Amino acid sequence: MGSQLDDTALKAPLEAEAGAIRQRNERDILDAAERVFSRHGYRGASLKLIAEEAGLPKSNVLYYMGSKKALYVRLLEGVMERWNMMLDDISVDDDPAEVLSAFIRSKMEMSRRHPEASRLFAGEILQGAPFLQDYLRGELRDWVESRAEVFRQWAERGLMDPVDPVSLIFLIWSATQHYADFQSQVAGITGHDDFTDDDMQRVTDFLIQVVLKGCGVVSSSNS
Repeated sequence: MGSQLDDTALKAPLEAEAGAIRQRNERDILDAAERVFSRHGYRGASLKLIAEEAGLPKSNVLYYMGSKKALYVRLLEGVMERWNMMLDDISVDDDPAEVLSAFIRSKMEMSRRHPEASRLFAGEILQGAPFLQDYLRGELRDWVESRAEVFRQWAERGLMDPVDPVSLIFLIWSATQHYADFQSQVAGITGHDDFTDDDMQRVTDFLIQVVLKGCGVVSSSNS
């Protein structure tokens, strides 16, 4: 009995260490894949390039991710999950001004911190979304519709104008991602190669003002 307990006690930290190593390696692979796919597209990227970027053997990439396609799809779906996290738990009892403002702020921050992820997703969509059709027509469509229903109920309660909620989501996606997807255009026109914290704050505040005013949003705390 004592020997079995000793074995169990020894296995626990080893399993925890193995889990931590796996988690770290997967994160390194996903970060490297984001950069490589963003620069080269799906066809131009290779597992060899991704492995070199991650500083890992190609066999490790295959072991953790399975295939180039599986890695690509996982990466794209992860991008959407990060983008839309702020709207995951909204309800009709929330303040639309707070929800929409927080969503815009989080999307702008992610565009700044992860511009390659945004460009990666844009490239996939411009190609007709060959790897994301099931996700777009299934999980993401359901996600959009459930949030759109909350927006409709806010309108019924007089907290915002009865705008098309799906078009509103598209507008926020496109406006916030513009600063990553068209970074060269933004830099050329504004003369700012790198946006400062003040620049980002100014643009974010502008987008929030335009969206809230355009939707006739009224804070529930003032209603």
